[in-house]
Amino acid sequence: SNAEHQILLGLKQHWGRNSSALSRWNLTSAAHCNWGGVSCTNGMVTAISLPNQFLAKPIPPFLCFLKNLTHLDLSYNFSTAFPITLYNCSTLNYLDISNNLFVGQLPDDINTLPAQLKHLNLSTNRFTGKIPPSIGWLPRLKSLLLDTNRFDGSYPAEEISNLANLEVLTLAQNPFDPSPIPEKFDRLTHLTYLWLSNMNITGEIPESLSNLSNLNMLALSSNYLQGTIPTWIWQLQKLKKLYIYDNDFTAVIATNITALNLVEIDMSTNQLTGRIPDGFGSVVNLAILFLYNNQLHGLIPPSIGLLPNLADIRLFSNKLSGPLPSELGKHSALGNIEVSNNNLSGELPEGLCFNKKLYDIVVFNNSFSGKLPESLGISQITDLDLSRNQITGSIPMTIGVLNGLNALNLSGNQISGNIPAAFGFMSVLTILDLSSNALSGEIPKDFNKLKLNILNLSRNQLIGEIPTVLQIDAYDLRFNPGLCVPSNSSIHSFSMCRAGTHFSNDLSRRLIVLFSVLASIIVLVSAVGGFLLLIRRQKHKHDPLQWKLTPFHALHFTEHDILSGLCEQNLIGSGRSGKVYRVYVTNGRDAGRIVAVKKIWKMQNLKEDLEKDFLAEIQILGEIRHTNIVKLLCCISSSEVKLLVYEYMENGSLDSWLHQRERIGVPAPLDWALRLRIAIDSARGLCYMHHGCSPAIVHRDVKSANILLDPEFRAKIADFGLARILLKAGDPESVSAIGGTFGYMPPEYGYWRKVNEKVDVYSFGVVLLELTTGKVANGGGAEYSLAQWAWREYQENSLSVDIIDEEIQDPKHNEDILAVFTLAIICTGEQPSMRPSMKDVLHALLRFDHRPRGGSLQHTASEEVALCES
Repeated sequence: SNAEHQILLGLKQHWGRNSSALSRWNLTSAAHCNWGGVSCTNGMVTAISLPNQFLAKPIPPFLCFLKNLTHLDLSYNFSTAFPITLYNCSTLNYLDISNNLFVGQLPDDINTLPAQLKHLNLSTNRFTGKIPPSIGWLPRLKSLLLDTNRFDGSYPAEEISNLANLEVLTLAQNPFDPSPIPEKFDRLTHLTYLWLSNMNITGEIPESLSNLSNLNMLALSSNYLQGTIPTWIWQLQKLKKLYIYDNDFTAVIATNITALNLVEIDMSTNQLTGRIPDGFGSVVNLAILFLYNNQLHGLIPPSIGLLPNLADIRLFSNKLSGPLPSELGKHSALGNIEVSNNNLSGELPEGLCFNKKLYDIVVFNNSFSGKLPESLGISQITDLDLSRNQITGSIPMTIGVLNGLNALNLSGNQISGNIPAAFGFMSVLTILDLSSNALSGEIPKDFNKLKLNILNLSRNQLIGEIPTVLQIDAYDLRFNPGLCVPSNSSIHSFSMCRAGTHFSNDLSRRLIVLFSVLASIIVLVSAVGGFLLLIRRQKHKHDPLQWKLTPFHALHFTEHDILSGLCEQNLIGSGRSGKVYRVYVTNGRDAGRIVAVKKIWKMQNLKEDLEKDFLAEIQILGEIRHTNIVKLLCCISSSEVKLLVYEYMENGSLDSWLHQRERIGVPAPLDWALRLRIAIDSARGLCYMHHGCSPAIVHRDVKSANILLDPEFRAKIADFGLARILLKAGDPESVSAIGGTFGYMPPEYGYWRKVNEKVDVYSFGVVLLELTTGKVANGGGAEYSLAQWAWREYQENSLSVDIIDEEIQDPKHNEDILAVFTLAIICTGEQPSMRPSMKDVLHALLRFDHRPRGGSLQHTASEEVALCES
C-alpha cells in the first residue's frame, strides 16, 4: 500500500544513507516489496531484515505502523537502549536485535512485547542487572537467546522453566552468581538446544535433565562442574553436539554409548581418567573428538580409526600409550590430528594421508619410530610437527610436493641422509626446523628460492658452502662443523670455504691430520689464552664499534652517512622505545634525502638467541610493502646499538595535528574529509598486517603519535612490530611496550598476556574517538580515559552533536561523524571477541567516504577491503 511505502521511506530518512540496503530503496518505485530487506505477503509488508547496516539511531515508533509485520531482524547494528517502542508491534512473532550495543537493564514489563512472540534474540549486547521474571510470561516463546551480555545476580529459573514450548535456550557467557543447574529445567522437554557455558555453574549435572530427550546440542563448558559425566548423556538418541570442556569432571567415561547420532564431542581440559571407550568407535557420525588436557591412559581404540566421518581428533596432553590406530586416515576425510605430549609409540600409519585431506599433523613429544610415510606427499598438509620422537630413515622425496606446507618441524629425531632439493619448491614454507638429527650432505642450492621466517638446521652433520640467502644471523645453522662461508660473507661464525674444495674422503683424511696437529698445540693455546683474553678485553674498550647494514630496499647511502647525522641538533623525538633523529644524507646518489632514524634503547649485548630473534623480526618487517605502512629502509646494528632507518614523513604525526597545533605552528585544523581519509588510510595499513600477512602481525601500540602523514596527508602506520621486538629482546622497557600506551590500552592487558589483533582494533577505536571528538586519549589521567568518557556519553546522552569536535561540526557531515563515533564505541568494547575485525572496520569507514568514484559504492568498498589480503 501507499501508506506502507511512505513508512519505509520514513525509515530510510530516519536511519540515513550509510546503509547499503537502504541506499537502494528507490524514492520513485512503488514496488517496495522488491526492496532489499523487505518481504511481503499478499502485497503487505510482513518482514524487515536489515542486519549489519550501521543503523545508528534508535528504532522509530512509526515502524509499528506496519500492521502486518511479523518478522524483524535488526541484528549487528548500533542502538542504545531496549526498544520499548516495539511493544506496539502487535503482530510481531520474530524479533532479533542481537549483536548491538543495547545497554542497561531489561524492562520489568518486557512481557508487554506481543503475546504471540515465538523468537526473541537479545544475545551479544551489553544488558546488565538481573533478567526480569516477566520474561517467562511470554507463553508462546520457542527460542529465548540471552547469552553474551552482562547479566548478573540470579536468573529467573522458575519462570523460564514454565515456558513449555521452549526449544532453544541460551544463557551462556553472563557473570551470574555461582549456582547449580536448576532442577526445574527438566520441565523444558521440548528443548533441542541448551547453551549454559561460562556462567559460573557449580555442582554436578542433575539427573533430572535426563528428561530432555530431544536435545540436539548440550553445551555446559567453561564452568565449575564436577563429579562424573552422567551415563544418561550417552543415551540421548538425538544428541549431536556435546560440549562440556573446561570443567572439573573426574572419573572415567562411561563405556555404554548409545547416543549414536553424536557428531561433535569436546570433553577437553577436565580431569578425566581411565581409558577412551571402545564405544566411540560405534558412533559412525562422529566428526570431531576432543579429549585433550586430561589424564586418560591406555591405548587409542582401534575402532576409532574405522570411523567414516572423523575429520578432527585431538588427544594431546594425556598419558596415552601404544600405537595410533592402524586404519586411521583410511576411512574418512581426516583433516587434523593432534596427539602430542603422550607416550605413544610405533610407526605412523601408512594410510594416515590416504584421503588427501589432512592439513595438520601435530604429534611431537612422543616415542614414534620408523620412517616417515611416503604418503605424506599426497596430502594437503599445512603444519607438520613430528619433533622430539625417534623417527629414523631419510626425508622422503615426496615431501617436495607439499605445496601448501607452511611449517615443518622434524627436530629432535634420528633422521639421516640428505636434505631433499625438493624443499626449494615449497613456495609457502615459512618455518623449517630440522635441527638435532643426523642429516648429512650439502644444503640444497634451491634453498635460495625459499622465503623463510624461521630456519633451524643446527646440530646435524651438514657440509659445504651455505647458500647465499641463508648467510644471515637470523637463521640457526650452528654445530655443523662441515659448513663454511665464502670470504666476503657477512657472518663470521663459520669457517671460510676453500676455492675448489670437494668434500671427499681425501678431505676427511686431511682433516684428521689437521686435527692431530691442532691437538698438539692446544696446551700452548690454553697457557696463553687467559693472558690474551685479558689484553683483548682491555683493548676492546678502545676499539671502534663494528657496524653492519642490512638493507630492505635499494639504498645509495652507507652506515657512515647515517651515523654522522646522529647528533642532538637532529633529534626530533624521544619515546619509550628510543630516540628519533632526522638525518640528511649528504653523499652519493641519495644526497639530499631525509630519513628518520630510530635508535632503540637498551639493546646492548643481546644473548645470541635474542640477537637472532631480533634480526629475524626485523627481516620480516623490512620485507613488508604497503602504501599505508612506513617503509623500513634498513637496519644498522652493532653489538651495542640498534638503528632502524625509516622513510621520513614530512607532516609529522596525527597527534601533532590534532593536539599540538600551536607547538608545530599550524593555525587551521584538519577538516572532516581529511580526518576521514586519514582514518581510512590507517585502517588499510592495519587491515593488511592483520589479514594480508601470515601469520598476522599485531602492532600492540597503535596511537595517533604512530600515525604519520606524508606531504599529501596520506597516512601511514609507524613502528609496526616494534613492541613485540622489544619484548622478545628482553628489554626492561618491554613490560610497558607490550602494554601499549595509556589511553589506548585495551582492558585485557591487565589480565591477559597473550594478545591478538583485537588489541589493535581497540587502540584504533581510540584514534577514531580522537578524530571525531578532538579530545586526547589520556586527558582524564590514570583513572579515566577517552574510551571511558565516550562510553559514558553514549549511554547518557545517546548520539548528541555536542560530542563532535567543534572545529569540524557541520550539518553536512554530523551524521557521518556520529556514525564513525559509534563505530569507535564498537571497536573499544571490553570483550575482544565483541570487537570487529580491521577488515570490518575498513569496510564501515569506506561507507562514509562520499568522494566521487567510478562504480557503485558497495563494489568499491568490497574492492578496497580485498586489498587487505593482497
